[in-house]
Formats: sequence, C-alpha cells, structure tokens
Amino acid sequence: MARTADEAVARAWDDLVATARRTVTDGLVVGTSGNVSVRVGDTVLTTPSGVPYDRLTPADVLGVGLDGVQVLGDLVPTSELPMHLAIYRTTRARAVVHTHAVHATAVSTLVPELPLIHYMAAALGGPVRVAPYALYGSDELAAHMLTALTDRTGCLLQNHGTVTYGDSLPQAYDRTAQLEWMCQVWLTATAAPHRTPHLLTGLQLAEVGEKLRGYGQRG
Repeated sequence: MARTADEAVARAWDDLVATARRTVTDGLVVGTSGNVSVRVGDTVLTTPSGVPYDRLTPADVLGVGLDGVQVLGDLVPTSELPMHLAIYRTTRARAVVHTHAVHATAVSTLVPELPLIHYMAAALGGPVRVAPYALYGSDELAAHMLTALTDRTGCLLQNHGTVTYGDSLPQAYDRTAQLEWMCQVWLTATAAPHRTPHLLTGLQLAEVGEKLRGYGQRG
C-alpha cells in the first residue's frame, strides 16, 4: 500500500509541475508568481516559494497536511498556502490554480464582479466575483477569497489575479484559462468607442448552466 501511495504522489507531482510550467508558457504568470496545488488523500502537494518551475524535479516533491504542517520535502511551500488550504478544507476540490493573468488582474481593479459578457461564466457557477484586496499570503485574503467563491469554482482577487479549483488539475487549469479569456473579451468590448457591450441576463446564464450539465461525451 505504501508503494501505491508513493506512486500516486509521484504522478501527481509530475502533473503539478507540468501544470505550473504551462501557466508560464501560456502567459498566465511571470517568473515565479502564481502557484498550483493538488490534493492526494489528505496531503496537498504544492509549488514551492520563489523557485522557477523549470528547475523543479521529482526529488523536489513538496507536501503539507490539511492543517498546514509540512509532511513532504524540504522546500518552503508557496506563500499563498493559506488560500489553497482554505479551498481544500471547505470544498471537494482536488486541484487549485492561482495566477496573475494580465487581463483578469486588470478587470479585478475595475469592477466588483466580471460582467456577464459570455455564457461560459456558467461553467464557473455564475457571475465571477472579485474578492476585496488583502495582503498576499494572509488569512484575510483567504477569507475574502472564500466569500467570493461561494457557489463558484473561480474568482478574481482585487489588484492580484485569479483563483480557480476543480476535480483535477486539467479542469482547474481550464477554468483559469476560460476566466482569463472572458476578462480579455470584456476589456476588448469595452474599449470600442461609443459602444456598450451587450450583457447576458441571469436567466440566460441559468439556461446555459442547465445545458452544460449534459455537455461532452457520455460514459
């Protein structure tokens, strides 16, 4: 059983590192900003603080318990650990992605909620809220984030970035990418002179949410 658990951790770490590197490749973070985590049992694997993702190896595996006590590795966990743990303690999340994506961060400084510019907001549970600003890595920021995430799987952090979670790393990452894209669409539309973007209604979004329940391949 121990070997099986070790193999699961090793696979999850490889997936985590690959996802973290993708955030850089896709332009969602710069340098070591942002962070990624994945839950394996009661252990949360997370990116370390201040280490470029391209330098991470299988030997650098880093994990903490849900209580925040480090149980794997010697590197210091991400400074945003309180945010990640808050999500795992209060939801069924298996993965969390936090980025400093340009368009999403810009939107976070302009509005308290991303306007309903596109129906894919339904994939995040509804209109995407902006959590009020608080110092990075603080319990206050984690609390603001949880409020913004009520009945949602993603939110914006004011003057900071994005947080999304999902049942897997691919799902959490896809939600991050979708959120950044919607923010870019809204900023692009509002930049058109003498034009006001058409927005969806709550009813229209609810219809999309219902339809998305049957989206994709069955089985």
